[in-house]
Amino acid sequence: MDVLNNLALGLATATEPINLLLCLAGVFLGTAVGVLPGIGPLAAIAMLLPVTFHLPPEAALVMLAGVYYGNEYGGSIASILLNIPGSPSASITCLDGYPMARAGRAGVALFMTAIASFAGGILGIGIMASLSPALAAFALLFGPAEYFAIMLLGLISAAAVSSTGAVRGAMMVFLGVLLGTVGLDITSGQTRFTGGSLDLRDGIDIGIVAMGLFGVSEVISSMRDPAGMVLRGRFRLADMLPTGPEARASAGPIARGSLLGAVLGTLPGTGQTVSSFMAYALEKKISPNRSKFGTGAIEGVVAPESANNAAAQTSFIPSLTLGIPGSPTMALMLGAMMIHGITPGPRIIDEHPQLFWGLVVSFLIGNLFLLILNIPLIGLWVRLLKVPGEFLYPATVAIICIGAYSINLSLFDVWSVLVFGLVGYALRLWRFEPAPLLIGFVLGPMMEEYFRRTMLLSRGDAMVFIERPGAATILLACLLLFAASVLPFSRIAASARRALLQAR
Repeated sequence: MDVLNNLALGLATATEPINLLLCLAGVFLGTAVGVLPGIGPLAAIAMLLPVTFHLPPEAALVMLAGVYYGNEYGGSIASILLNIPGSPSASITCLDGYPMARAGRAGVALFMTAIASFAGGILGIGIMASLSPALAAFALLFGPAEYFAIMLLGLISAAAVSSTGAVRGAMMVFLGVLLGTVGLDITSGQTRFTGGSLDLRDGIDIGIVAMGLFGVSEVISSMRDPAGMVLRGRFRLADMLPTGPEARASAGPIARGSLLGAVLGTLPGTGQTVSSFMAYALEKKISPNRSKFGTGAIEGVVAPESANNAAAQTSFIPSLTLGIPGSPTMALMLGAMMIHGITPGPRIIDEHPQLFWGLVVSFLIGNLFLLILNIPLIGLWVRLLKVPGEFLYPATVAIICIGAYSINLSLFDVWSVLVFGLVGYALRLWRFEPAPLLIGFVLGPMMEEYFRRTMLLSRGDAMVFIERPGAATILLACLLLFAASVLPFSRIAASARRALLQAR
């Protein structure tokens, strides 16, 4: 009954006219920002922060939260239509969403993305409403050793599920980790691999890498086939609906992706990017249609989208109940709370129930707004593909360059994104998949940070990874996944040895 009473209190708060209006404005702005590559929710929230000074705390957080999780759906639109990730977590959607668009099924991909995002968001909201205190306590059990093990599992998963093979996937992961070391050392403050360039002191922004590897390289590739991205014919409602087998095949990935994202979202520092990659890796391992992944499999679209939206909701749990922001965006959200005199932490549910439960219910209303807003707009988004290549390609490159420049207001970033575009095109010619590189780039610096923390706390004793049950269990999963990836090569080697003995 307590949960129902709390939800009733939240409903009364969330349905106040100003909160409804700001929730709608937030999710709409978040979607629009998500479509534009390179900007992201951090810039949008930073620009809106001064506006919140004149709003009640509930209304301010409802609007900023709407921008945050609305960005997750908007990021998938450009990923599916133009192969340009609007956000890092949408990068994995490119792998199957864009091939669906090229096959004339962009409407189906966007429709199923909306459904998967809604389902993931609803599950995340349900978990947040019912299990916030318990999950906050669970997150406290994770130390640096466990986080290091989770990051390592993510890297091995990214290499194992590469469509071009585990060896090529591992090479891309290592390259991504190496790129992630560019910049200041997190412990000593010394510069690493910058070549003396001041522009690289802060490292390479993930938006630069993602837009170059996926967006610019796709434009270069598509210029060789100008008709490849142009949609012909009329677009009807029937073109949005999946087939019966596709709908049935999507149910399991949506459920598993939502649950995985909801769990990982409660861990500070993992976030939507890790959740979406892990969900994609899981589906590619267990799906009976794994051979279709990378060529337009519907499971490869709905699993990461449901995961990153579930994680977007549950990422508020450690931020609100523990005061631990899992990302710079969440840190900015906590800053907005503190500006209004609200201190996040374990007592926020008791001291500010109207704020906490109003925010939870507003998530549900915001996800309904996203569904209502975006399904009718699918036809408009798909019509972007009708633009002739001679107009679409220059406009795409211009948008990418503007997005790159907006990150740090630096022309160096614009040149960097073009260089990464050429690198991505070369990787495509040599059959290397860029997605593992991106996950290595994201997780590598985080893994290094948690490894160093663990070594400092244990005074250099590496046995801590085995002595802690949580870390040991995750490392065992890493070992099993690695063995499963290497096993096919062992069989090939054994067959080669038998053939050689028979030849002798």
